[in-house]
Parts: sequence; structure tokens; C-alpha cells
Amino acid sequence: MSDKNTQYIHSLTDYFSKYENPENSIPMKRYMKNRFEFYGMKSPERKIITRDFIKNHGRPSGLDVSDFLQKLWGQPYRELHYFGLDVLEYYVKIQQISDVDLFRFLITIKSWWDTVDWLATRIVGVHLKNHPDEIDFVHRSWMDSNNMWLQRVCILFQLKYKQNTDLKLLFKTIEKLKDSDEFFIQKAIGWALREYSKTDPEIVIRFVKNHSLKPLSHREALKVINI
Repeated sequence: MSDKNTQYIHSLTDYFSKYENPENSIPMKRYMKNRFEFYGMKSPERKIITRDFIKNHGRPSGLDVSDFLQKLWGQPYRELHYFGLDVLEYYVKIQQISDVDLFRFLITIKSWWDTVDWLATRIVGVHLKNHPDEIDFVHRSWMDSNNMWLQRVCILFQLKYKQNTDLKLLFKTIEKLKDSDEFFIQKAIGWALREYSKTDPEIVIRFVKNHSLKPLSHREALKVINI
């Protein structure tokens, strides 16, 4: 890692530590099953603090983002991970970074729903929409990994695609995973179907009627449909 990026992370941790709030951090840590440390920044405050830090320090170079994020992922505080995803989302949106291996690393290391779902919908989903030629390889290799979090992303990456959703791919993914006993897979299936039901409720109703889904997936899929 460059000295410049090392200094950047030191500046970032020093800046965030000024806003440490134990009163908030304890319940936040508990909410995440004590998997991560928290400074105790609630989301609206964290966004302001992040904006102010970037205003004064800029973002790490797009060329260094991969190494920067892998180093940042080694930090214990979850707000630092969120900062890293903010940076990554910016570069993916303007198509200045295209690193599927990095996405996979961030999904499979220190995995929990908060960062995985952010990566699925706002980073991987955006990247694959811009690079549809990569969908087949990424989807196939991540599904074959048997990693629950990578498979969850395979279900959710199209969540914001609406009428541009590849239904054949979505339904094939769900059919392969519908018997999973994993809560986060069952929930993702229901979430993906529920979101698409806002675009085409009839096709979701037909799919649910014709497939034996787990009760959680079934319930979530039909949540916004009046039948």
C-alpha cells in the first residue's frame, strides 16, 4: 500500500474516532450480533461526517481503490467499511473501477447483510448493468461457489432493474436455491420476487403458485400483492 493511502487511512480513523459515541455503539454492535465494532455514528450523521472528510481530504485514487478497500476491511469499525463502500460506489457509478475480484473479496470477508446487500444492489448490480457481458461468468462462478453470501448477491443484484430484469436468470437462480434452509437465502428470494411484483404482479403470482417455496420466501414474495 502506498504511503499516501496509509496516511489517508490514518487520517480517516483519527477523524472518525472524534465522533465516537458509546451510547450509540453498544446497541449498534448488539444489533449486528456483536460481529463488528462501531464508533456509534447513526446513518444520517455518518453521511455528513463522510461528506465533510471527503471535502477536506478527497477520495483515494481510483487506481488504488482495490488495495485501499482490502486494507480498510482489516479495520474493526463497521463505519470504516461503510466509508469504503461509499468510495467504491462512486467509482463504479462513473465506471472508473471494474474489479469483480474485489467485489467478491468484500462480499466474502466480514460478511453480513448490511454490506452484502449494499454490494449486491448498489455496486455489483450497477457494474453488471454496465457490463452485461460479464453476467454469465460472474453468476455461474458465484452460484457454484456454494458461498451463501455470493449466492444471495446472485439473487439480489437485479433488484433495481425493474422492467430490465432478466426474469429467466432470476427464476433459474431461485429454482436452484429455493430449498435452501439458510434464512438469508430464503429472505432474498422473497425480497427479489416482492420487488419485481411491483413491475409485474401477475408473473410473480404465477411463479409462486407453480413453485414450492419455503414459507418465508412465499410470504415475502406476495407481501405487496393483493390477492
